[in-house]
This record gives sequence, C-alpha cells and structure tokens, in this order.
Amino acid sequence: MAKPIADAIARALGSDVTGATELEGGRIGSVYRVDRADGPAVVAKVGETPLEVEAFMLRTLAAESELPVPDVLRVDSDLLVIEHVDGTTDHGPAVARNAADHLALLHENDADAFGFERDTLTGPVRQPNPWTDSWIDFYREQRLEHVANLALEGGSPSVAERLDALASDLESLIDEPAAPALIHGDVWTTNVLSRGGEVTAFLDPATYYGHPEIELAYIDWTGAFGEPFFDRYRDRRGIDAGFFERRRYVYRLYPLLVHAHLFGGRYVADLEATLGRLGY
Repeated sequence: MAKPIADAIARALGSDVTGATELEGGRIGSVYRVDRADGPAVVAKVGETPLEVEAFMLRTLAAESELPVPDVLRVDSDLLVIEHVDGTTDHGPAVARNAADHLALLHENDADAFGFERDTLTGPVRQPNPWTDSWIDFYREQRLEHVANLALEGGSPSVAERLDALASDLESLIDEPAAPALIHGDVWTTNVLSRGGEVTAFLDPATYYGHPEIELAYIDWTGAFGEPFFDRYRDRRGIDAGFFERRRYVYRLYPLLVHAHLFGGRYVADLEATLGRLGY
C-alpha cells in the first residue's frame, strides 16, 4: 500500500497501520485488508467513485434488513473503511441454500414505490432511483433506457432500435410484483463471503427497491449459485411460471448493457444474442 493511503487510514481510525494486503476490488477502487496495532483488521477501499454511496447502501441494508453485511467504520468521498469479515468466495450447495434463505428474507422488506432514497451505483455506473409507482415504467426508463444511452452511444443503430422495440413491449414481457422489494442488486461470486456452509457477508451492493426477479435473473446470469439456490428460494418465496423461460432474459439485458458500456467486446455480442432470443 502506498504510504499516503496508509497514513490516511491511520488518521481516519486513530490507529497505527502495521500491514496491508491488496484484495480483489472490482472496478470501483483498490481494496486492502489493513492490520492495525491496537485493534482487529479492517478493510479499506480507496478510489475516485464516491464511496459514501456504498456506505449508504451498506448502512441501509444493515438497518432495514437482517442481511449480513460489513459494518461501516469510516467513510469519506475517497476512503471507505469497513469491518473485515472472514470468509472465502468458494461456495458449495450449502452456501447456495443459505444465500437463498438470506435473500428471500431480504425481499420481504417492501416499500410504497420502486426506487430508493437516492441514486445508487452498480460498479461505477450511476443507477437513477426516482420513486416510481410502476415497476415496468421504472425498469424501462431508469434501467434499460438510462444505461442504453451510455452503452450504445456511437454504436450500432440497429441494436438501439431493437432495444427500443423491446422496451415498448415491456408490458407484455414482464409483470408488476405484489410489492417493491429491497434487493442487494449485485450478488455474484466475489461479492459473497462464506465459511462452514454459511454466508458470512454480502459485499458491494447496488441497492434499491425493485422486482425480486431482477435479483434472481442477475444471479442466474453470473452463475453465482446453481440449482440448490433456486430450489431453496422457490421453497421460501416461490418463483412464478415463465421466469426461467423468458423473463430472466429480459432482466439480463440490464447487466449486459452495463458490461457493454464498461467493457464492450463480447458483452455487445451477448446483448445482441439475448435480444434475438427474445424475438427482437
């Protein structure tokens, strides 16, 4: 760790830093396990993306649900210090079932509308969250159209036209849920820590109130968990008919657009293939 970063962490915590190890940190900053002279290890994240947004999401999940997330110890715009939670990202069937238990319980937390108290982030990409009465309108305008403007700018007009056609037909492709549900928003393998067959922490949220199916579709797309997860979730909350056959692909478009914006390449091809699969 660079000395200025170590010094900033020491000042923030009022504790001498005795060592640091860089961890996998995704695209929103560099992440370190920080050992201290007079306290337990912590995790520090530094970067240009406003880290107070991540702190807000973690604190909301901790306050509004029983989802296991790290405690936020200190946050500034360019420094986030959180509790160090023991665990690995090697998840077997028992962890998948335990994750389903946690997320099914999380999705029981509801709101009067879709959105959130503030805009959030998925990785470094802003997620607009104005309170909206209709899930279909919210998904069309604040997810598909918002990120398509970023991902497809200067790209193939035909892809944009195909996406516009699908967005116009959303009423026939997805459903309104019984109620807006609190979701984590970015559950994939490295954002989950586990030990002894149980989840110890969910990391790096992209939180808002939405349709629980968008959470399930993201987990399906990333391959974070297999059938044991979906079997357990079905037992806990149910999964409506048609999700696996069609709706998961409609919801897959959002992370594909985000990844096409950030990385291009094969994600653009995957986006086109998914549109084709849906008949657009």
